[in-house]
Amino acid sequence: MHHELLVVLILLFVVILVHSVSARLRVSFPILLVLVGLASSFLPELSHVALEPELIFLIFLPPLLYEAAWFTSWREFKRLRGAISLQAGGLIFFTAGAVALVAHAVIPGCSWALGFLLGGIVAPPDAVAATSVLHGLRIPRISVAVLEGESLVNDATSLIVVRFALAAIATGAFVLEQAALQLLWVSVAGVATGLVIAHLLVVLHRFLRAAPEVDTALTLLTPYLMYVAAERVEASGVLAVVAGGLYLSARSRHFLGARARVFAAGTWATVTFVLNGLVFILIGLQLPAVTADLGGLSLLQASGLGLGISAAVIVVRVVWTFPAAYLPSFMPWKPKPRRFPDWKTVTLVGWAGMRGVVSLAAALAIPVTLDSGAPFPLRSLLVFITFVVILVTLVAQGLSLPWLVRRLRFDLPDDAQRRRELLEAQLSAHVAALPPGRARLVAAREELLRLRDAGDVAHELARARELELDLELARHEPSGH
Repeated sequence: MHHELLVVLILLFVVILVHSVSARLRVSFPILLVLVGLASSFLPELSHVALEPELIFLIFLPPLLYEAAWFTSWREFKRLRGAISLQAGGLIFFTAGAVALVAHAVIPGCSWALGFLLGGIVAPPDAVAATSVLHGLRIPRISVAVLEGESLVNDATSLIVVRFALAAIATGAFVLEQAALQLLWVSVAGVATGLVIAHLLVVLHRFLRAAPEVDTALTLLTPYLMYVAAERVEASGVLAVVAGGLYLSARSRHFLGARARVFAAGTWATVTFVLNGLVFILIGLQLPAVTADLGGLSLLQASGLGLGISAAVIVVRVVWTFPAAYLPSFMPWKPKPRRFPDWKTVTLVGWAGMRGVVSLAAALAIPVTLDSGAPFPLRSLLVFITFVVILVTLVAQGLSLPWLVRRLRFDLPDDAQRRRELLEAQLSAHVAALPPGRARLVAAREELLRLRDAGDVAHELARARELELDLELARHEPSGH
């Protein structure tokens, strides 16, 4: 017990140090963490640190998804729902099929079902890594919005593919009608569960009218309640957390006071920093575990297969992204003149396809044996190939993204200060007739949210100004609210 606690403390300390170093070296925090984890895996004290898939799916995944949904602009998500659906839905199935085709052709003994299992595992990109790499770079907001929106849905889609592939491997058959009904139930029931629990939590927050610390503690429990409840009814816990997070974020001003919002913002920033840091360093630490048994293949042979699948994953995303971006504009119901996406933005979204912890957790969750007691075919090799795909996409693509952004030379207006001044003028004009004090702050905040929801203010600018107004409101708000 003491050894495990010491390992956790060491990892937390390493995460803090790596964050400081990454800022100075201007290297993406997740990429540097994975590389440090790889190097640390050779240390005897850390060589046996295992990443339990149940830990990822139950402890890490719900809060990280919830935080991402909370800070996602619902307006942008709705406006870009077509592009997000194509990336998070169609691309996942397309990638799974393409990987199955390649795996069946190049991996000895890989059946079609095993190929689809591998495809479902490596299909979902980790947009946390992508947005972290792109942080601080001058890129169009639409690129970040698509990547963030995609990340909220693609995990659920890929895990559905994995579930069906595992069932086909276990039973030796695949029934399309049954799979379609299960897909419908998993999706609809997952969203419904998240929305029901979110509504109940709004009522609970209002009923308790608790101190900010209690409200914040309840927000920390929220994603776990949604995830566990959905999984209990065999629905998608991921979709439950995403749907519930988007709903609560849109209604947060109706059940959280200013002090609670400020308190929760700081708490969640710390929690997600720690969880993201631990997740990425744990990926690197899995090297000894995934190379322990490669099913009779040498490390060089297995690495070659992993590189081949990695190349397929990268090419498939680029091949899909361009037609998916442009073909909808040719649909007959689209109004004229037709508007086409900027090819530079499409290129950036197509290249930002780094894989991450969900893929590794899904691979590690492959059962060791079948229901018959026989060993699960090619399990160790599939886990190793997934590990290689994560390393190649995260490190190679991640390190090249800043270079790609410089080469694309996005022509973005440098008017952040002017937009801020314009927003301040609008808010001041709206509250000019009110006396100084809390009433003016409340009116300014409501006007800010109205402008944000109408699309008249950029999402990031609105978030930053909202936090400033909450800090001022917190000083006027009575304790306990």
